[in-house]
Amino acid sequence: MPETPAEHTDRSAVRSLLRMWPYVRPVRVRWIGAALVAVLASSLALVIPLVLKWMVDGPVADRDPGGVGLGALLLLLLGIAEAGLFGLRRWLVARPLAGVEASMRADLYRHLQRLPVAFHDRWPSGQLLSRGTTDLMLLRMFLAFPLTFLLVNGTTILVGFVILFVQEWTLGLVLLVPAVPLMVVCSLFETRYSLVARRAQDQVGDLATVVEESVLGIRVVKGFGRNRSQALAFRRLAQRLRTTELGKARLLAGIWALVTAVPELAVGAALVLGTIQVADGTLSAGTLVAFLSTALALRWPVESIGFLLAMSQEAATAADRFFEVMDAEEEQDPGSPDAAGTADAASGRGIVFEGVEFGYPDAAPGSPPVLGRIDLRIRPGETMALVGATGSGKTTLTALVPRLHEVTGGRILLDGEDIAAMPRSRLRELVSVAFEEPTLFSATVGENVLMGAEGASEPELGQALSVAQAGFVHELPQGVGTQVGEQGLSLSGGQRQRLALARAVVGSPRFLVLDDPLSALDVHTEALVEAALRRVLEGTTALVVAHRPSTVMLADRVALLSGGRISAVGTHQELLRTSSEYAWLMSGAHDTGVLAAEEGSSR
Repeated sequence: MPETPAEHTDRSAVRSLLRMWPYVRPVRVRWIGAALVAVLASSLALVIPLVLKWMVDGPVADRDPGGVGLGALLLLLLGIAEAGLFGLRRWLVARPLAGVEASMRADLYRHLQRLPVAFHDRWPSGQLLSRGTTDLMLLRMFLAFPLTFLLVNGTTILVGFVILFVQEWTLGLVLLVPAVPLMVVCSLFETRYSLVARRAQDQVGDLATVVEESVLGIRVVKGFGRNRSQALAFRRLAQRLRTTELGKARLLAGIWALVTAVPELAVGAALVLGTIQVADGTLSAGTLVAFLSTALALRWPVESIGFLLAMSQEAATAADRFFEVMDAEEEQDPGSPDAAGTADAASGRGIVFEGVEFGYPDAAPGSPPVLGRIDLRIRPGETMALVGATGSGKTTLTALVPRLHEVTGGRILLDGEDIAAMPRSRLRELVSVAFEEPTLFSATVGENVLMGAEGASEPELGQALSVAQAGFVHELPQGVGTQVGEQGLSLSGGQRQRLALARAVVGSPRFLVLDDPLSALDVHTEALVEAALRRVLEGTTALVVAHRPSTVMLADRVALLSGGRISAVGTHQELLRTSSEYAWLMSGAHDTGVLAAEEGSSR
């Protein structure tokens, strides 16, 4: 889960932002060029007071219209040059920084695909979504504006004060006096604002999660008439975010007021003192005009400090949130490429579980493992049904075969090879899966099915649809080219499950893991699917989670999972005779006719 803002009080904003350097390095030349152009443009603004000084002490004092016209032309040219340079800066950074954002987003997405299932179990999808959208947008804006203008305005202030001290050092000291208290105030502001910014960005993620869940679960919301309660939940989170944003606004308003008011008072004091010096004849009117014009030119660089610091803190928080995900450890493949090719001949072929144990990493300390000492052998070409009470760990056990979770003890062998020594890419080419809750993507029917075997041919696609009794796809508007929509919600549960089954069997996988793949089908369709699936299972080694006797009948043998262990293995008839727990589980199934027939044949 994302860390709380309180845990970030000791983090350095500079250190957080420096982590972006690998992404910025490829465009550094254009970014530095844009920054130098902006510095030049800002420096031109400081030339304007010098032109004014020359005009006041020269052509204006001498009543020279030609000189005044020349001065006005110089001011116009300086203004046009400044505007042109700022436009050039914008052009220089726009395209490369959009590329930086795109590169970071692509890396984040690629990294999310490689993170273990346990990571996705812990993190709300809205938090991940906000990191890939809002946070990366803040980082791009930071590179384009605050980072550039922290450099530009810092340089402008430094050069401006040099000019002020050269013109009249006593008045320069008056303007310099507020610098120390302003730096202290800005430091305090930075610390407080970083905490509020982190809280706001985390709350944006929470809000995104609620919106996403409400949209994906709209049928449940409407079916149970929970529109009002969902709206209230959203309103509470939105109100919480609004309160946090108002807190940010108050902090920003406070620092802006101080950063604006204090320098204005200093400028006022310098104006009074300068006027006295002009009256005494110790200072020329042109020098006073130039001094005040320079001081006014420095107003925006000084006043923008609070705003730029706020944006920098938000960017630093966004960088922290981005790298929180990027720092999560990816699924690791074996270091030695030769290990994957080593088979343990003594362990035989097929699928073998040897002393397999598993406990979830976030389980309470001392809690018993979900699975303990699983010993099971599925012969080559055999179909093993896995039966157990709800919550016994059947789905967890099947998830260990394609390494969606990692075993915490023991090992799993496929044809004598330890799956922990196999590259995941090879393992998942060998093992095909179908889950009880089918997930479809916003793609065509054909694209969803062919995810199960990259490069499968059209005949293989048709064969897979035939096995899954998914002929309904030919009645869709564009056939297999029909878009199924998000989560496949435009289809019925049974239709989604049949497409998921087709995805599992396309490409004739060597090993097949099916988690109750027929639960959403009516009895007639189920019988047709079973008949076709039986032919597929003859050519593969399969582990099938079963809850109904009709599904069990697909298997050569049955394993009973109880208390995190395999308590019995045998044929359906043998377990009916020898295991009271198995008989009880089967008698609770709705296929009582099949059960009665099997009991009769076993006598």
